[in-house]
Amino acid sequence: MRVLVVDNGGQWTHREYRVLRYLGCETEIIPNTTPLEKIDADGLILSGGAPRIISEAEKLGFCRDYIKNFNKPLMGICVGHQLMALSFGGTVAAADVPEYGKAELIVDKTNDLFLGLPKRFVVWESHNDVVKTCPGFDILAHSENCPVQAMKHKKRPLYGLQFHPEVENTEYGYEIFKNFLNVCKK
Repeated sequence: MRVLVVDNGGQWTHREYRVLRYLGCETEIIPNTTPLEKIDADGLILSGGAPRIISEAEKLGFCRDYIKNFNKPLMGICVGHQLMALSFGGTVAAADVPEYGKAELIVDKTNDLFLGLPKRFVVWESHNDVVKTCPGFDILAHSENCPVQAMKHKKRPLYGLQFHPEVENTEYGYEIFKNFLNVCKK
């Protein structure tokens, strides 16, 4: 199986790559300017990144094209999650309380990504903006300061995570990646 990591300039992009390798997946990090027709993969992960989605979405290259037109599983992390919501008519705004460090994730809906995980666990955060609305998506999890910590498109295998499952401080991060790989196998 081949799952590619799209580089949006995130500080932990290399961790996403390493977790996939650790789980036995063929992977590589590709620039976010790679044309969709050149991507040969069973799944994509849109990394986090420094751009503020509200004012710097153009720095995310072809990510909107991947979200709309890649016909296999895709998981957006942090800014990738936010762009996914915007791509389907959702809204993103500055967080009332930006989250940095540990936060408690509360799983609201059983789903493929959180299969076998507890309803509450600690995740690692690093964001100023949050998804406020996400039409066409089910909200899978929230935290005290973020109403949409995780979401899944109702018809397509598109997943968004505001938190960082690739960071070691996130409990069950490897399991979330493993569950995403299982989605890619279907």
